[in-house]
Amino acid sequence: MPFWRTYYHLIWATKNRAELIQPDLEPDLFQYLVNKAAESQVQVRAINGWLDNVHLAATIPPKHSVATVIKRLKGSSTYHMNQTGLSPDAFAWQRGYGVFTLALSQLARAEAYVHHQKEHHRKQTTNAWLERTAEFDEGPEETALHTDAMPVANTRLRDEKVGYRIEDGFP
Repeated sequence: MPFWRTYYHLIWATKNRAELIQPDLEPDLFQYLVNKAAESQVQVRAINGWLDNVHLAATIPPKHSVATVIKRLKGSSTYHMNQTGLSPDAFAWQRGYGVFTLALSQLARAEAYVHHQKEHHRKQTTNAWLERTAEFDEGPEETALHTDAMPVANTRLRDEKVGYRIEDGFP
């Protein structure tokens, strides 16, 4: 059996940022997402959200791609919410998602950020990187090393040290 420790902060929003995740729907939606994740051996370490988005701190086995896990969670939860009739409106998720990898040393802070979602939104102390609203974010700029045939855009092998804090002043 392989050794692995993979931690992620996953975020996605409702279609058009509609306020579809009302307090009375949350318990069912969140429990559904936790149960569906468990079917793929994904461990949800924390789940919470706001009226228009969901945050999960999760451990995903390397045999599953993050994209596949999120696709499964979003697709099946949309179906579940619409088939059960719990949502008075047609339930749908926005295209895309956010994913951040975490070091073990960042995990507790990520879990705390997820647990305090409602407080962050009420006090407007959300982390701008984690609450992006752009539909077509293409990810980070190209900084990978290239072969001899390709010029080197940036030879830096590691990102600058950044702590997992909302006070860091991200854009």
